[in-house]
Amino acid sequence: MNTPENDSFKEIRPYYDHEVYDVVQEVIHNPELINAICQFRFPQLNKSFGFLLRPLVRRKLKSQFATIKTIADFQSQVASYMDRLIRNSTDGFTVSGLEELNTNKAYLFIANHRDIAMDPAFVNYALYQAGRNTVRIAIGDNLLQKPVVSDIMRLNKSFIVKRSAKGVREMMKTLTQLSGYINYSLLEEKHSIWIAQKEGRAKDGIDITDPAIVKMFFMSRKKKGSGPSFADVINELNIVPVTISYEYDPCDEMKAQELNALATDGSYNKSEFEDIDSIVKGISGQKGRVHVHFAQPISGDFENANEAAALIDHQIWGNYHFYPSNWLALEALGGFDHLDGKPTITDQERAKFNQRIENVPEALRPYLLTMYANPILNSRGLIKPD
Repeated sequence: MNTPENDSFKEIRPYYDHEVYDVVQEVIHNPELINAICQFRFPQLNKSFGFLLRPLVRRKLKSQFATIKTIADFQSQVASYMDRLIRNSTDGFTVSGLEELNTNKAYLFIANHRDIAMDPAFVNYALYQAGRNTVRIAIGDNLLQKPVVSDIMRLNKSFIVKRSAKGVREMMKTLTQLSGYINYSLLEEKHSIWIAQKEGRAKDGIDITDPAIVKMFFMSRKKKGSGPSFADVINELNIVPVTISYEYDPCDEMKAQELNALATDGSYNKSEFEDIDSIVKGISGQKGRVHVHFAQPISGDFENANEAAALIDHQIWGNYHFYPSNWLALEALGGFDHLDGKPTITDQERAKFNQRIENVPEALRPYLLTMYANPILNSRGLIKPD
């Protein structure tokens, strides 16, 4: 693949094939990564025998990754891990709508956001299993504190969103660069993009697109007195709303703790490694069934970002896949017996849900119930935006 003529996106874009081999060599010899793997995989043994484990882990990394020379090589390795992960942490993974999308087009996938790592991973896995090109993934620089982590993510086709930018001028420059890269990837390189509908996960189960995200897509194309209109750009980018539905959220209790702190104390202070803990828990935790739906690209005579965001929301809400966990949460909250569509729920499904709720502190239970019930309420227009 050819790089942009002046490569003005070099500091944020994913790596290209010609860069892969050298980056992989740096990654597999990185002592910090090797230490982290030893601590995570062998926490007890590492305390006393880390000096023996580290050479073994280094050798294993070399055997698995040393011959990787392209992004496709790297993602083939990732796909093998996803196969095992889906078997071990889900009760089934299903996809709908993808067959309706043109295989020869690049799309801007805007998805609801429930899990830091697994949302784009499941979208990519669906595309990979269908024999389609995987997406480039937007990831905040707050999750890339270590250079080795940044390298690994960029090998997996992630590009960097600089959330740490300070000051109006720097933020505008950063957002314009991001907008330029997204437009360049889609329109020039014909390579699809995944981005969450808003910054941060929907911890309360209410999926709402931030109009600022949609407005950002237009920033690099906006010109005074000339150039394409806002509607022209939005239609040109082939924006596909994507709905990902988890039967169970491995991070639901952590999210409930944050919501409870905000409600009782008015603020929540995130611990130093909380994002990493959420990533690990989201990857390894039990999710029940998982479904990904790809809608048709949105189109219209949009006058502003609010109109486009509202249409994205309508598609995401309307294509949510409801599980017994959603309906049982609604039932436990009470007052919604008049809503239709409730499926037959087995005693086993009911017992599994009740046990999950009972296993969290009593003060957090209302937050878990609303978290699981809100997608149904949202789809029926029963939640009013703030």
